[in-house]
Amino acid sequence: MDIPTASIERWQRFRANRNKALAARHGWLTLTSFHWLEEAPSAVERAPGLWSTNGTTASLTAVPADGLTLVETGEPVDGTVTAALADEESLMWVQFGGADGDQVVVELAMRAGRYAIRTRDSDSPVLTGFDGVPTYDYNPDWEVAGRFEPYPEPVDVPIGTANPLVDGVHRSVGEVVFRLPGSPHEFRLQAEEEKLGALTVTFHDETNGDTTDDWRKLSTPRPRPDGSVVLDFNRAINYPSAFTPYGTCPMPVKNNSLDIRVEAGEKLPYPPGS
Repeated sequence: MDIPTASIERWQRFRANRNKALAARHGWLTLTSFHWLEEAPSAVERAPGLWSTNGTTASLTAVPADGLTLVETGEPVDGTVTAALADEESLMWVQFGGADGDQVVVELAMRAGRYAIRTRDSDSPVLTGFDGVPTYDYNPDWEVAGRFEPYPEPVDVPIGTANPLVDGVHRSVGEVVFRLPGSPHEFRLQAEEEKLGALTVTFHDETNGDTTDDWRKLSTPRPRPDGSVVLDFNRAINYPSAFTPYGTCPMPVKNNSLDIRVEAGEKLPYPPGS
């Protein structure tokens, strides 16, 4: 197959930027724990201090010897500090450890109406051993034209997430309609709207659990005025839950399944059983 050099170079730049983003110092590859907060102040694994919530506010009580400082200001935590979040919000709240006191960042998160904390350790072996996400080779056949059919109003669809204790909501703004190589019929995937009108579709396909994670996602630029879109499945990527058991990533809506093997985009980051 004679593939234009410019197309390969664009895909390679996309891959380089994707791997660079994943390798951020306190990014998704550094998650090392997840804890729901309880009403009684309690110690947790992998983070000093006593953590609690009254349902609307999260609290942390610590002494200077714990070595905790606020991420935003660098101020030491001596006594009790509090924070409040809306649902689905996160806050890189406090940090500790390492030569500069910032090896581990503790993220406060509100998920399904409950407070939780996650530790992000820049010395995590998942990060230090990372050398890029495995992918299928670039194949222009997986770049297909489609159209976007918007709903009159967005529809909130209940969904599951990578954490069985967390329910999610998919705000469907319409359907992306397209055909794929090797399939005789048309596909329709519900889409969410992102910044600047871009669309994201979260989908299952027949490679899931074999060469790819249980589901993946694909973003498209903002539809053109006539509704046309381009879906480049070479740019299908994993959710963070493919790399860590501590994600709360959204599953696809019920009918966002493709009954063929989409042999394009990112593969399982680790061999099965590793």
